[in-house]
Amino acid sequence: MFKFLQILLLTYAVITLPANGQSARPETIASDTQYELVAQWDVARLNAILTSDIPKFAGVTVAYSPARNGVTLYRIHYSSVIPEKGNQPIRASGLLALPDGGAATLPLVSYQHGTVYGRQEVPSFADQSPETQLMIAQFAGQGYALIGADYFGMGISTEPEGYLVKASHQQACFDFLTAARGVMADLGRRSDKLYLAGWSQGGFVTMALLEKLEKAGIVVQGAATASAPLDLGVAMSGFLNFPRSFDADWLNSIFILSAFSYENYYGVPGLARSLFNEPYYELVKKAYERKPYKASEIPTDLHKLLKPEYFDPQYFADSAFGKLIAATHSYRWVVKSPVRNYYGETDEAITIGVGRMAENYAQAQGAGNPVIKAVSTGKTTHRGTFATAVPQWKAWFDGR
Repeated sequence: MFKFLQILLLTYAVITLPANGQSARPETIASDTQYELVAQWDVARLNAILTSDIPKFAGVTVAYSPARNGVTLYRIHYSSVIPEKGNQPIRASGLLALPDGGAATLPLVSYQHGTVYGRQEVPSFADQSPETQLMIAQFAGQGYALIGADYFGMGISTEPEGYLVKASHQQACFDFLTAARGVMADLGRRSDKLYLAGWSQGGFVTMALLEKLEKAGIVVQGAATASAPLDLGVAMSGFLNFPRSFDADWLNSIFILSAFSYENYYGVPGLARSLFNEPYYELVKKAYERKPYKASEIPTDLHKLLKPEYFDPQYFADSAFGKLIAATHSYRWVVKSPVRNYYGETDEAITIGVGRMAENYAQAQGAGNPVIKAVSTGKTTHRGTFATAVPQWKAWFDGR
C-alpha cells in the first residue's frame, strides 16, 4: 500500500495529512511496531523552513545547504519499557523522515529533541516542532534518513513525562532506533552509517544514548550536541547559587518538569511538594501535567518558587531531589566515538563551563581522551546556538 501512496504523493507539491494519521491505514511490520504516513514536504517547503521559519524561531540568520529533494514523514508506534519502573511496558512514538527518491542505502541521523511544553511539540508531530523542521530540511532534504523519538510521556504516550530521566531516555531512543530501522527495511531502505544529534535537553539525551549504544557495541560515526546540560547537578547549582544577570526566565521549567518526573519515575512520593513553596504547588503540578494554567502566575524568580532551604548548597546536595539531580549526567565514561559539543558564549541557559564539561572531563583522563571536542558558536543565545550549530553538524557528518 505504501508504494502506491508514495507514487501518489509525487503527483502533488505538498500533501499534509491529519495529525492523527487516519487518512492512511497504519502498516504493521511486527506485533509491536506500526507506522503511518503523516505528510510529504516538497523542496519549496523545506527551503522556506531554512530561509524564513528558522530565522524567526532562532533570531539569527544562518546559511544552510538548500534542500535537494522532498521528504516523506512517517509516525512510528512502538513498544518499549520503563527501566525505573521495573521495565514496565510502554507504547511510544517517533518520527521517520525519508528523502524522496535517491539511494536505497542512506546515512541515518537520530535527533533527540529539546525541552517542549506541549505533548505534541515533538518529532513525530513535526508541524508543531520547529527544531525538528530544521533537522528535516537540513538533513532529510539533503539525502539523509532522519529519526527522532518522542520521549516517554510525549507524543502518543499516555504516561507522565519522564523529563531528564536518564535510563528512560536511553531506552526510548535505543528501542526507537531498532523500530525505525525495521520500518525503513519495510519501505525498501536501509542505513549504513549512524549519527546522533541533539539540542538542549536533547543534547543530554544524545550523550546518554551514545553511552548506551557504545555499551551495546553499536558503532556511531559521530555524535553532536548544542547547548547540552551534560551535568544537571552542576547546571542547577549554578542557577541556585551563582546566577548570571542574563539567565533565562524559563529556567523555572527545568525544576518543575524534573521534580515531578523524578517523583513519578523514581518512585519518591512528595518529592515535588518538598521543593516548591506551597502557594505554587498546585499551579506547577498543572504545568507538568499539561492541564490548563496561567503561565504568568508561576514565578520566574526561583527564590519565590522554591523553598529557601534549597539555596543552601549542603541542604540541596543532601536532599532527595539533590541526590537524584547529582546523578543526572551523561559524559562520565571513556567515550569511544567522535563527539562535538557546541556551546554558545551568551547562552541564557547553558554556561560555557557546562558546555565544555565533556571535553574537560575527557582531557583530565591521563594524557587526554582526544575524541571529544567542545566548539564555540560565538556569542549566541540558546536558540541561536542550535541554529548555528546545525549546518556545522552536517558538514562534520558529511566528512565522516
